[in-house]
Amino acid sequence: MAHSATQALGTADTSGFYDLRGEHHPENGTMLGFWLYLMSDCLVFAVLFAMYGVVGGSYAAGPSPKDLFDLPLVAVNTSMLLFSSITYGFAMLEMQRNRQSATLLWLAVTGLFGVAFVSLEIYEFLHLIHEGAGPQRSAFLSAFFTLVGTHGLHVSFGIIWLITLMVQVTRRGLSVENRRRLNCLSLFWHFLDVVWIGVFTFVYLMGVLR
Repeated sequence: MAHSATQALGTADTSGFYDLRGEHHPENGTMLGFWLYLMSDCLVFAVLFAMYGVVGGSYAAGPSPKDLFDLPLVAVNTSMLLFSSITYGFAMLEMQRNRQSATLLWLAVTGLFGVAFVSLEIYEFLHLIHEGAGPQRSAFLSAFFTLVGTHGLHVSFGIIWLITLMVQVTRRGLSVENRRRLNCLSLFWHFLDVVWIGVFTFVYLMGVLR
């Protein structure tokens, strides 16, 4: 029994330290930590949505969503993000098939859709500011710029992360570490897609129909 206990704990070397061969870093530790991060990000967006819900009707005698929002443009922008989510899914399928070149190709397409989304969002912001509908004009516009801008910053960060991973995959291939990082970015990218559907419905669509 004593011998079994010694095997379970590890073997002592001459320096008095134990070799705990049974201990190892859990493989799903990174994914668990990333899920916790996404949960915290959900809370951030929940607060921003709640803030918009409270002050979204406070126009301060200024323009309303019906006066400002260009739904066709927003619909095109939404399609850019939805397409990017689909192409990222293709990249993940190619990763599972261990096709590095195809994976990089679909990641590049995803990045282009992401850049198009951010570019159209910046264009919308600049147009609103040029029309005198900046974030300081009313509580509604302050909440709008904060919510939509926070999402845009997340997408911009995702694009930088995507480019970084493309460089790593080019240099080191589809290693275990790179596959794990691509999986994390996949969760992040699809999360932003879901959040944007909420933004499009709650802010733009309901705002115009109000």
